[in-house]
Parts: sequence; structure tokens; C-alpha cells
Amino acid sequence: MNLLALAGGVGGAKLADGLQRVVGENLTVIVNTGDDFQLHDLYIAPDLDTVMYTLAGIANRANGWGIEGDTYNNLDMLSQYGGEDWFRLGDRDLATHLLRTQMLRGGYTLTQATQHLARALNVRANILPMCNEAVATIVNTNAGELAFQEYFVHRRWQPVVKSYRFHDIEKARVTPEIQNAVQNADAIIFCPSNPFVSIEPILSVKGMRELIQKTRVPKIAVSPIVGGEALKGPAAKMFQELGMEASAFQVAKLLRGVVDRFVLDRIDEAQARSIKDLGMRVWVTDTVMRDEVGRERLAREIVEWVNR
Repeated sequence: MNLLALAGGVGGAKLADGLQRVVGENLTVIVNTGDDFQLHDLYIAPDLDTVMYTLAGIANRANGWGIEGDTYNNLDMLSQYGGEDWFRLGDRDLATHLLRTQMLRGGYTLTQATQHLARALNVRANILPMCNEAVATIVNTNAGELAFQEYFVHRRWQPVVKSYRFHDIEKARVTPEIQNAVQNADAIIFCPSNPFVSIEPILSVKGMRELIQKTRVPKIAVSPIVGGEALKGPAAKMFQELGMEASAFQVAKLLRGVVDRFVLDRIDEAQARSIKDLGMRVWVTDTVMRDEVGRERLAREIVEWVNR
């Protein structure tokens, strides 16, 4: 079975890891690149790296991003010089950004550079950026317009969100690799990632939404909101600040017309009927992936549901 997953950061990476454990190299993951930015003259791709490190089995277990056991000698020296140190780049992590930047400047596309790095880390699944063009998520807040990492990391997602946009999204195009992955997929899975700034950028790439909609395979979303809360990150806070209830039902409403099945946590089972009324089939289970066993269990349940 060929599976295609759409993912953002930590939550998406966890389910992608579970899916890789179930189908191995028959998994392709399309990853949000709206978070990408330049720092210290390096091209940083936070979501791509979180997914890659997780699928390689080297991600930091405590926080889900970065590399397990990494050191920060370079960052400490940079801080001593008075350089920008708010975005914590570990010493091993730095090698990824150095080589990626070198490859991009040498003519590689972001897709080619990502595949090279993932192969070197023995990742079995195929990781694809959502596009090769540079797209930047900009968040309009009560502190003004902020680049996403400035809002998310530097300001610790405390400013109040008024709106958001994807700068240069009109220049982004679906890559041939993504077209091939969508056309060969037996199911498409929307991982539990922030619907506004992880999933929406992917769907906003010209032609992406239509390409996914016209495929006649199950399209399944796993809610990133459980019991009115996001397991990690600002998703629930963003719902509220954008005038919506933070709920699995609201996630389903945002994805109506793109997905036809929805995975709901048991704590939110009362919302199942409302989601079914949107025209989706609903599966209720434990969606919280506390460890690798939980990731694989949820992935297997989703695959079994597809097979049924």
C-alpha cells in the first residue's frame, strides 16, 4: 500500500513516523515549508528537519525537534560574540543547514537537497517539500506583522494573531515528484498538524488542493485538537484568536471538501455526529501518541480502516 501524508512539525512528524513503521518505503510525506527562513545566511527548514530527524530516529525525544544529544558549542560562542541566538541551532543540526544551503546555491532544488539529506540519514520514507519555491508564512499580530519563526520561536507565540498570509505563495507550483506521489497513493493522510500554518500552506500551492481532491482514494484527517487543546504549539490559541472554537469539529470544517474521513479522539466522541453531518466518515480512537508504540498503533488503525 502506498501512503501519502501531509505534515507540519512535531505532531505531524510523530504520525509520519508511525506510518513509516507500518509501510516503510511505501510512504511519502509532503511537508510544509512556509516556516522556512534565512538565519546566519543559512537556509533553515524547521518542519522538513523535524520530519526528517524523526523518521531517521534521531530527533530529540524531549521536545520533538532538533537532534537527540546535540551540543550547542557554536551557539554559545555566537552568543558570546553578541550574535542572534534566539533560534537554537545545535552543532550537529548546523551541518544540515550548512549542506542544504550549499546545495541550493549550487543549483539543487529544495526537493533534491531534501532527498539527498534524508537518504544520508537512512530515512526509508520519501520526504518532499511542498514546493521548490520560497514561501514565507507571515502572521499579522497585535505586535505587527511577524515572520513565522519570529512569532513562533522568538516571541514564543504570545502575540495575538489577527490574520496570516503566505508570502509569494502565488509563485509556488506542485512539483513532478508530488504529482507522481498523489497519483500513486492508495490513501492520503492529513497528519495532526496546525491547520492554519502547517496544512493550509501545503494546500495553497497552486494546483495542490485540486490534485488531491480529484484523486479517488480515501483522504483521512487526524485532529490536532484534542479536548479543546493542541497537544503542542499554538493551534488552539490561534483558533480562539481568529474567532473560532478550538475543537475537532472546527478542524473538520476547515478541511471539508478535501478530506472524506476524520479520526477523532475518544474525549471528543460527542462531536462525531456533527462531523458526520459534514459528509465525513468518522473513526473514534485514542489519537494521543505518547511514544513510538502509540505512533505505530494509531498508524496501523488508520491503515486497517483504509483496507476495510
